[in-house]
Amino acid sequence: MPLVRLDKFICDQGLGGRKEVRQIIKAGRVRLNGVTASAPDMKFDPESALVELDGSVLGYAKFRYYMMDKPTGVLTATRDGRQKTVLDLVTPEMRRMGLFPVGRLDKDTSGLLLLTNDGNFAHRVISPKSEVEKLYYAKVDGSPDADDCLAFERGIVLADGTRCLPAKLELLGASDCIVRVMEGKYHQVKRMLAARGKPVLELRRLAVGGLELDPALGPGGFRELTNEDLCRVFMGR
Repeated sequence: MPLVRLDKFICDQGLGGRKEVRQIIKAGRVRLNGVTASAPDMKFDPESALVELDGSVLGYAKFRYYMMDKPTGVLTATRDGRQKTVLDLVTPEMRRMGLFPVGRLDKDTSGLLLLTNDGNFAHRVISPKSEVEKLYYAKVDGSPDADDCLAFERGIVLADGTRCLPAKLELLGASDCIVRVMEGKYHQVKRMLAARGKPVLELRRLAVGGLELDPALGPGGFRELTNEDLCRVFMGR
């Protein structure tokens, strides 16, 4: 594996900016293979070296993965000059990791949102070719019926003529339903239901692949994904 600079390695763990990390190293708080690090630009193999900060071992993780329970009223974006974004909800250390949302949820849509700095992972999750199902709960104005379910199975045609891939609509009650899709066109779930005369009043994403939203998080809450979680993303429910 290519050698990395000590200051970059520590920054990548979200433990501070480059200037702050250099000060930490110069203060003698970092040990590399049991020896106090002498300079920020020291290079080493992160897979075989032992790095300690204030006596705690730092593990090497090039890519990071989180789930968030996105609340309504927040933009799915990395930054915005006027409105709060999902990255405004995480810690400063996480923002320094270069995280970005995997796909998007509309401002008024809540639920499971993945955050990562791994572009390949994000592409796999978003691409219809990967067949990663996204599951939503929707409350609509109207009462979905069996004809709507059949239309979803055949592939909804949106108002602008765009044809969606076959999807699933499950009826829960008079105005409640579950929608399962494997693509993420702009406002897709809302536009699909609107095309059937059932405009969405509330929309919440509950799962991505086999990974379900952790109910313990609460609006705006987040946690890092485990290896088991990552495997579930690409597994069916």
